[in-house]
This record gives sequence, C-alpha cells and structure tokens, in this order.
Amino acid sequence: MVRLTDDIKGDLGKVRILPLATATPSGEPNVVPMGMVILQDDDETFWIIDNFMQKTLRNVTDNPKVALYVWSTETTGAWQIKGTITSIETDGPDHEKAKAIANARREGMPAKTLLKMKVTEAYSVSPGPNAGKKVL
Repeated sequence: MVRLTDDIKGDLGKVRILPLATATPSGEPNVVPMGMVILQDDDETFWIIDNFMQKTLRNVTDNPKVALYVWSTETTGAWQIKGTITSIETDGPDHEKAKAIANARREGMPAKTLLKMKVTEAYSVSPGPNAGKKVL
C-alpha cells in the first residue's frame, strides 16, 4: 500500500486543477487539466471524474499508467504522483456518487466516466537537492 503523506495531502487541498499525464501504448504523451480529482479516505485511491475526455480515455483504456502533478504558488512543495487506473466505470453506485459530486461542483456536468487510480509511487519535484527524490 502506498498512502500519501500529510504534506502531499495538504498541498493537494491547495490546488484546483491537476495536470494528468497519460500515454498511448506506443508512448505518445498526453497531458490534460483535471478539475475533478478526489482523494479517497484510504489516502491511496483517487477518483478522477471524466466530463470531456477523448484521447485521455483511450489512453487509459490501452495503457493504465498515469501521473498527476501537484503544484501551485500556494503549495509548500511540488509532487509527482504516479499510479495505475484500476477501474473505468460508466454505471454503478460509485459512478452515481461521482455524478453527484460533479454536479454539486458545477451543475450540468456529464460525469461520463469514473476512473479509479491507485497510487503506486510519489516523487518530490521541488527545485533543489531533493528534486526527483522518491518519497513513496
């Protein structure tokens, strides 16, 4: 189990938009801004709510490895969180919860798909001597 630290969780709470990186099976990169990324209570699972994905959804279907980037002028550090998409859901109770979350944040959001991401590792990407250091 890889659970996020309090430092990383604190910084997550300060960022509204998280870049999500994916790649095709052949390695073609893709990065999109995600506004609906929710860390679950287990501190190792993210729910990523898909409202408008096209390339990203194709990528995670074919290659489930992803990364999130956490940084803003408000954070105390910068982090890269790597993980694996373990579930892609278009119905069921968790998908319904995700739709409710999306519509509570912004009415009319389609919440087409719920992606569940399991954290596999995390790195500090703050400038300085610890840049690139694995923290989880």
